[in-house]
Amino acid sequence: MDSSSMGETKKKKKRGRVKIARIEDKTTRQVRFSKRRSGLFKKASELAVLCDAEVALLVFSPSGRLFEYSSCSCIGMTMKRYQQFECTQKKATDDEMSKVDTTGIKNDEENCSGSDFKCLLLQIACWANHEHLEHLKDNELGKLEKILIDALSLTKSKKKLREKERLPIASEVNNSEEESLSGNT
Repeated sequence: MDSSSMGETKKKKKRGRVKIARIEDKTTRQVRFSKRRSGLFKKASELAVLCDAEVALLVFSPSGRLFEYSSCSCIGMTMKRYQQFECTQKKATDDEMSKVDTTGIKNDEENCSGSDFKCLLLQIACWANHEHLEHLKDNELGKLEKILIDALSLTKSKKKLREKERLPIASEVNNSEEESLSGNT
């Protein structure tokens, strides 16, 4: 065999750019999902090993099946770390804002921010995913109880605040109805 014919058979097929759009064929889409997911998990693993990074990855398939990767022993540990980080960031931002604030005292209801509530809900969700809730120690149950009480009080105060905001509007509507009724008699 001559070298020119050998070179032609060994040519590699070049990959073109992949069009980023939803794949319409269900089978092709599932195959692509599976391959891309495994590639993503491989990259996450490489990042964790090469850079000594803590990596957690959650992927839900189109059918709703959960796939997860964690570089440490438990993905829940990384989630807790993330939640603590988020709460710390939120507190730091709140501290900075309170330094800038010149009004001084604020109402508890005004201090209820959406991110605190989200943080509490994330913590509750983390507890809900705990595998053995019935085997929790007293101190762990105390922590869960505090989170639930905080979330409940935030919910109640937000509800009261919204009711207070609606109250003047409702009384205005009642007054206008009374005026229209008295005008018709």
